[in-house]
Amino acid sequence: MKAAVLRVFNTPLVIEELPDPQPGAGEAVVDVVAAPVLSYTNEVLSGARQYPLLLPLAIGVGAIGRVRAVGPDATRLKPGDWVLCDPAVRARDEATTPDIMLQGWIAPSPGAQRLQAHFRHGAFAEQVLVPLESVVPLGPLDAAEAGHLASMFTMLVPYGGLLAGNLQAGQTVLISGATGHFGSSGVAVALAMGAACVVAPGRNEAVLADLVRRFGPRVVPVTLTGDQDADEQRMRQAAPGPIDLVLDILPPLPSAAPVEAAARTVRANGTVILMGGLRVGLTLNYAHLMRNSITVKGQYMCPRDAPAKLMALIRAGLLPLDGLEVSSFSLDQANEAVAHAATHGGPFRYTVIQPEVA
Repeated sequence: MKAAVLRVFNTPLVIEELPDPQPGAGEAVVDVVAAPVLSYTNEVLSGARQYPLLLPLAIGVGAIGRVRAVGPDATRLKPGDWVLCDPAVRARDEATTPDIMLQGWIAPSPGAQRLQAHFRHGAFAEQVLVPLESVVPLGPLDAAEAGHLASMFTMLVPYGGLLAGNLQAGQTVLISGATGHFGSSGVAVALAMGAACVVAPGRNEAVLADLVRRFGPRVVPVTLTGDQDADEQRMRQAAPGPIDLVLDILPPLPSAAPVEAAARTVRANGTVILMGGLRVGLTLNYAHLMRNSITVKGQYMCPRDAPAKLMALIRAGLLPLDGLEVSSFSLDQANEAVAHAATHGGPFRYTVIQPEVA
């Protein structure tokens, strides 16, 4: 098979031939039809993000494709089925605290690197070998839909957080980081789940206005000032009532102040979900959390059944994809795709690699 291989950090991807993967027990091989290219892929390739990777390997995190072959213990999947390949691969020999990697992307522990040594290559390839439990049937599709469906890999991140926070129809949720690539998707997903109101704080007024244009009055924008106390009050006052859930999905920031301000807006008995890229210390008032019975929970990615649930929202018309901007590149153009993603990120803009694109 053809693949885009990272041989050494800070060098371009190399298009080369690799042996076709063969599925064993508990495995499937999927023909890649569309693979997302995240906006910071260039930072992974350069080594700037310092992701632990066993080089060389074909990178790429997740794919929409069709099953080529399955192992002998597959009972439902069959060749030709349209599927989503969940890149979150968990070890099978520990149910409570399994090692986890993102296939073709990051293996942050010795156990995760053992997983990567076997499920080595990611989705920037014509085929990908994946565990059976990472293959999610999507039902009948038109191949032309695959590029837009690759947006699911962005949406699944905030969806995992909203599920972890047990968001209920009719509730008010605040998306901290609403003007970003993942946060804006979180706004769309929260509304699809039935949120009565989404408080959307951010500094980019043009993006805030676009969120309101896209989704209507259930989105309440809040322009942040950078003053932590003032911003907390602005977010509280913007909500039509108590804020039931705060989802923080901000990118890496030099200060925790925006996270702390958003977290303090949640009501008593409410929930704060942390999914962002903050790498500095976070200070939350112990007495305030305790006396108000507030739950603070970290969430990494999404549960195994989330892709099927998200697809159900899409098929029901609750999460339309027709307003997305999708740019497709062939596998031979992998380096061009990476460069394009770095300069064309942001809300509702997606770059995908489609091996069959001419």
